[in-house]
Amino acid sequence: MPEGRIIKSLSGFYYVLHDGQVTQCRGRGVFRKKKVTPLVGDEVVFQADNELEGYILEIKERKNELVRPPISNVDQALLVFSAIEPDFSTVLLDRFLALVESNDIQPVICISKVDLLSEKQKQLIEQYAEDYRKIGYEVILTSTVMESGIAEIKPLFENQITVIAGQSGVGKSSLLNVLKPELELKTNDISTSLGRGKHTTRHVELISFGEGLVADTPGFSSLEFLTLEVEELSHCFPEMSRLSEDCKFRGCLHVKEPKCAVKQAVENQAIPAYRYEHYLQFVEEIKQRKPRY
Repeated sequence: MPEGRIIKSLSGFYYVLHDGQVTQCRGRGVFRKKKVTPLVGDEVVFQADNELEGYILEIKERKNELVRPPISNVDQALLVFSAIEPDFSTVLLDRFLALVESNDIQPVICISKVDLLSEKQKQLIEQYAEDYRKIGYEVILTSTVMESGIAEIKPLFENQITVIAGQSGVGKSSLLNVLKPELELKTNDISTSLGRGKHTTRHVELISFGEGLVADTPGFSSLEFLTLEVEELSHCFPEMSRLSEDCKFRGCLHVKEPKCAVKQAVENQAIPAYRYEHYLQFVEEIKQRKPRY
């Protein structure tokens, strides 16, 4: 039986890529009985007599799975954050980073619209970029108007399944259009009255980018820590995870415990204070979360 990857899901049909060809498939009833829904990104076994009448027989084991957007087997997330319009937000970026890290997805930070910055604003953005690079993240500053940073992003997609995520209006579709002009993705200017973009992406679809696949998605429509536990959160902050072994108490949450290496690093400015403040904010949020039944 042939094997392929679901690259689009629409109206009950699954479009499976196999040897450069796309076959329209339906899921077998057995998936419904098991309450398993095929996802974009799934590696599947299917059978088909032609390109329009196929059936998915088996879904291979997933290495990860996102709920919103519904996609599986993601290798990396390109997190697009605008430097301005809307303003760069470290707390929102840290929320995205924690969610991505919790799903074992490699994040890459893209700060867009740098051409709109004043010299003073640019210095601040470059300082933030340096903070995140010290943690170990790849940070690329881009401008689709000047086409700067684009050459650095292109090679990242090779042999990877990439999700492009970020809040509305930061230029995700503009970036994809510069990277691959034939896409002609719909974009709208920022709504100044609302302070957010009006671009809407209707469905999840994997688009071929060289030897890789990129998902143009509505981004993470849920940014809540629905399944992450307090004890797991510090592992989603790499700089804290590395220091955890030096804490006096095993399982240290880096909140009120004495002789905590993370708190010491914050005092010594080895960890930016804003990162630690966001961590504490997320800890409290998870503690206040209503139990799931």
